[in-house]
Amino acid sequence: MRILLVEDDELLGDGLAAGLRHCGYNVDWLRDGEQARSALATEDYAALVLDLGLPRLDGMSLLRALRAAGNAIPVLILTARDSTWDKVGGLDGGADDYLVKPVDLDELAARLRALARRASGQSTPLLQANEVELDPAARRVRLRGEPVELSAREFAILELLMRNAGRMISRAQLESALYGWGEGVESNAVEVHIHHLRRKLGADLIRTVRGVGYLLE
Repeated sequence: MRILLVEDDELLGDGLAAGLRHCGYNVDWLRDGEQARSALATEDYAALVLDLGLPRLDGMSLLRALRAAGNAIPVLILTARDSTWDKVGGLDGGADDYLVKPVDLDELAARLRALARRASGQSTPLLQANEVELDPAARRVRLRGEPVELSAREFAILELLMRNAGRMISRAQLESALYGWGEGVESNAVEVHIHHLRRKLGADLIRTVRGVGYLLE
C-alpha cells in the first residue's frame, strides 16, 4: 500500500517513514503542504498521513482543498494539537481519523489498515478470494489453510488486487503502489511478480486482460 506522509519534523518524519516501511507500506515523505498538494495531484496514494503545522501550506488548508476538489483519499491527521476543538475541526474538515503525537507505530499502522478497509468496502480484516486468505495485519497469506511465503512486493500486489476484487487494475497502478520516488522500475517487474504469485497460489487466481491490466475475480 502506497501512502503519502507529510511531516516537517525531520527526526519524526524519518522515524515514521522507516517504521511504516518496516510494516510493509510504500511511503513517500514530504515536508511541506505545497509539495504535498502537487504530489496528490499527480500520484495515486491509498492514504495520506497529514501533520497540521506545515510550512508554505498548512495541513487544514491542504485538507479543505483536497475535499473541495472531490479528492476522497483517506486522510489521517497526525498532530501535536490535542484539544477537543482541534479534533472536531479536523474531522469535520474532512479527515477520516485523528491521532495525537507522540504516536505508537503499531496503532498508526492499524488505523491505516482500517482506513483501507473502509475505502474498499470491506467488513472484515481478512481478505479472501477463492481458497486464498490474506491477513494484512500479520502480513500472512494462506492457501487452503496452509501458509505461503511471499516476497514483500508479491504481498503488496496480491493485497491490492484482493482489495479491488472484480475491478481491473492496470500495470501502471501496480507500479505506483509498489515503487516510490527514485526507485527504478524494470520493464517486466510486474509481470515477474504476477508469474510468481500464479506459481505459488494457482494459475487461475489472477487474470490478465491484455493491454488493459490484471483482474482478480
